[in-house]
Amino acid sequence: MSDEGTESGCSEATWLAENQAMWDERAPAHAASSDYAFARFAEDADFISDVVRFDLPFLGDVRGLRGLHLQCHIGSDTISLARLGAQMVGLDFSNASIAEARQLSDLSGTQVEFVESTVYDAPTALGGRTFDFLFTGIGALCWLPSIQRWADVVAELLEPGGRLFIREGHPMLWAIDEHFEDRLVVGYPYFETQEPLTLEEEGTYVDTETNFVVNRAHSWNRGLGEIVTALLERDFTITGLVEHDSVPWEALPQQMTKGSGGEWALSEHRERLPMSYTLQAVRG
Repeated sequence: MSDEGTESGCSEATWLAENQAMWDERAPAHAASSDYAFARFAEDADFISDVVRFDLPFLGDVRGLRGLHLQCHIGSDTISLARLGAQMVGLDFSNASIAEARQLSDLSGTQVEFVESTVYDAPTALGGRTFDFLFTGIGALCWLPSIQRWADVVAELLEPGGRLFIREGHPMLWAIDEHFEDRLVVGYPYFETQEPLTLEEEGTYVDTETNFVVNRAHSWNRGLGEIVTALLERDFTITGLVEHDSVPWEALPQQMTKGSGGEWALSEHRERLPMSYTLQAVRG
């Protein structure tokens, strides 16, 4: 998160449209960036994303599972999961992101179906299909207004006994104001609020010379307890919850160091702040 947060006073339809426009504009720049490694996917049939590589100790065997990646963006993690043997579908609300994901599927020679839809409309967009495995990655849940509605969708999309796998930015990280480069300051909400945090952010999280026009975006945080409770209320069993001291990008400028595995952690006292978490749950 960056820049000054304000209450938007807009409707959910407006929040969605502005967020979609922001992601549509950034998707080509992300696909062209070395951070997403499209060329590596095309050159090396065994290559997988750094994010999914980090997940390997927690994922277990996904071979043969019918998998769905919600909020898949440009598909690098979706392709990676398919390369691990899952029969993957990727879903995202950004038309431009889905176009880049389909291009990556072709370039990499990895068969994945990509569907354009919001999360909340996913059951309809997918024609009522259900899945064995549902994946949600870093920086996804913060774009959704309601964790309760998200949990309804997850329950509807998963088969009984199906597994949910999340690796996300930690709610405590999202609450930190990154403008302070010499200390950790809680400057944003930790718990879910009805109104979003509305931001004007000119850049993006990859290296690019692109000058973006659409810079207004809306996001929501929610506490770890709110996420877990939403799943428990829908008869999920929590089978794993691990908090990590690293994330895949420099979330707090001037306060982080990049490690050999591509993850960023606090340069000093990394034990003081959880940066991300892995959550697994099975639908009853």
